[in-house]
Amino acid sequence: MLRTSLLYLSRQQRVFDFIRNVGFARKMASRFVAGETITTALDAVAALNAKGITASLDLLGESVANEAEARETGRQYLEILDRIDQRKLDANVSVKLTALGQDISDDLGVEIVREVLTRAKQYHSFARLDMESSAYTDRTLDTFEQQLYPDFRDNVGIVLQSALRRTLADVDRANRLQCRVRICKGAYLEPADVAFPEKADVDRNYVAAMHRLMEHGRYPGIATHDEAIIAEAKRFAKEKGIAPDRYEFQMLYGVRRDLQEQIVKEGYRIRVYVPFGAQWYPYLMRRLAERPANLAFMAGNIVKETLHR
Repeated sequence: MLRTSLLYLSRQQRVFDFIRNVGFARKMASRFVAGETITTALDAVAALNAKGITASLDLLGESVANEAEARETGRQYLEILDRIDQRKLDANVSVKLTALGQDISDDLGVEIVREVLTRAKQYHSFARLDMESSAYTDRTLDTFEQQLYPDFRDNVGIVLQSALRRTLADVDRANRLQCRVRICKGAYLEPADVAFPEKADVDRNYVAAMHRLMEHGRYPGIATHDEAIIAEAKRFAKEKGIAPDRYEFQMLYGVRRDLQEQIVKEGYRIRVYVPFGAQWYPYLMRRLAERPANLAFMAGNIVKETLHR
């Protein structure tokens, strides 16, 4: 019932129009979303860079309704890359193929993402293809391997989700390609035959995937706020003689900022995923709807950070 209610609210423009003018709601959103404009997002990146933290910028929005919207999203990503270079920031970008027109046409999505990757290559930068629900996993990985990676080996990477039962096989596939992978747990609600329903199984799969990527992969992004998993990554790296410059930790903007800064002080690399844009309200509501426990997760992390200060 909670999930249904959150999804319903995410589609209510009148609710969004009201929420945008509520001070508390905007303040809460600003904790996890870096404003609505490219400028506010870049300012957030500059603040992170000053603390020794790199970033990945994501313009909020998923499946678009028409070609004009897809091309406008692509244009904005080109501007983001231009402005990152102009300001000499240490940041790359994350893109969703559905935001670039994949649901309208695979050819359109590939055309626009190749334009983004060409600009990233020009600046010796990088774009990560975000992974969406399991319905898109094969399409995303096939598009990546067949139409993008051959021409942009140093400029494009993928995301794999440990919640999915298939992920260890996908990790092995990525290691054979020697492509860059961001491993995360995944927030989408999936059928039990596709994904592990129990958190303990998701965590075990995450650690197994992480080990394979750290030992045999190419500069994996270890995306987690789980302190036990972070400790295991450090332990495994020491055991296997894996240098800190062969991988990086990744976290969400606004979550466990104390832990982010601690990781930097310990000499490890960390990148923060920085979402921004006018679609912050539906973004937050959909994230909560995908797994309502995320609400308790966010609240708990704010409390943890407060207590650690």
